[in-house]
Amino acid sequence: MTLHINSQFDSGNIEVINHQSNPIELVIRPDHQSDFYQWFHFSVAGGKDKTKLKLSIINAAGAAFPAGWQHYQVVASYDREDWFRVTTHYENGCLKFDHASDHDLVWYSYFTPYSWERHQDLIGWAQTSGICALSSLGNSLDGRPISLLTIGKDSPHKRKIWLTARQHPGETMAEFAIEGLLQKLLDPSDACARKLLEGAVFYIIPNMNPDGSVRGHLRTNAAGVNLNREWQDATMERSPEVFLTQQKMHSTGVDLFIDCHGDEAIPYVFLVDNQGIPAYGPRLAKLEAGFKQQLLISNPDYQIEYGYEIDLPGQANLSMASSSVGQTYDCLSVTLEMPFIDNFNLPDATHGWSAQRSQDMGAALLPAMLAVLTELR
Repeated sequence: MTLHINSQFDSGNIEVINHQSNPIELVIRPDHQSDFYQWFHFSVAGGKDKTKLKLSIINAAGAAFPAGWQHYQVVASYDREDWFRVTTHYENGCLKFDHASDHDLVWYSYFTPYSWERHQDLIGWAQTSGICALSSLGNSLDGRPISLLTIGKDSPHKRKIWLTARQHPGETMAEFAIEGLLQKLLDPSDACARKLLEGAVFYIIPNMNPDGSVRGHLRTNAAGVNLNREWQDATMERSPEVFLTQQKMHSTGVDLFIDCHGDEAIPYVFLVDNQGIPAYGPRLAKLEAGFKQQLLISNPDYQIEYGYEIDLPGQANLSMASSSVGQTYDCLSVTLEMPFIDNFNLPDATHGWSAQRSQDMGAALLPAMLAVLTELR
């Protein structure tokens, strides 16, 4: 049977350069109007009768984070539900993977995809809860709604907790984390969720970058703009996703903010805190310490040894979401980073870091929030 390689679907990204070569030569398409690329997602039909599919992404060296290919294993699926890792090697600037397919059709991706349909299912399910309201902040450049979930009844004494995910659309683990958090937060029998909702109202944007998600981008929106560098000068023309979110934050206030992301190269789960913002002081340091301490207990996938270099005082990049929000609202504001590869402290040879572990990490944020809730203001 002839091989057919296809990426003409939601979040699809790959181009075939040489179908006759062995391995077959592929390239990742850059984000629209941008040099960023690393996300790929495509299917191969007709591989079952081959001894092994041999594929090579020949422009891997030019990806946004080439260091992320070290130790990386491609994810594959036959049913788009169960995603597993396949043997992968990075050599001579090419990402090569061999796979003896058990079925005629197999999907390959950089990480487990989070489709636009699944996003619709998530917000549709969430709004059926008696404590969750769904609204749109406005539209993206391609005309997709920027959906906001408001959970809990607002009142002056309640803390305002904000979460965002997928400013970088290829970081799909971020929306899986939000899904896991929502499953716990909207469970009426969950004691932690009930206690949190007594003292807080939640504002959650599960997908900040719907256009990039559908287009198969790694890092940018439809205009080729990195949303997580727009928080000082967002405009409706370039970055309506950030501009509209900031407007809503201004109307509600923010007492705690978590921006969910994935890191291509670091094989650990970690938080990026705000020691570099001008507003940083003992109060925020105490809140960060309490939050981290509880998260270490809530989920052993989280750790504090590995992460980014800490910003020097006053040297934070205020064009980034967590720094901007922390400075603007003098609040506890962090970035959650999860790996594309695996957590090397607790490796999983079959799945690596996975959608399920991302969901579990999202759910683990709630006890950490509860630990500091009364001290936020």
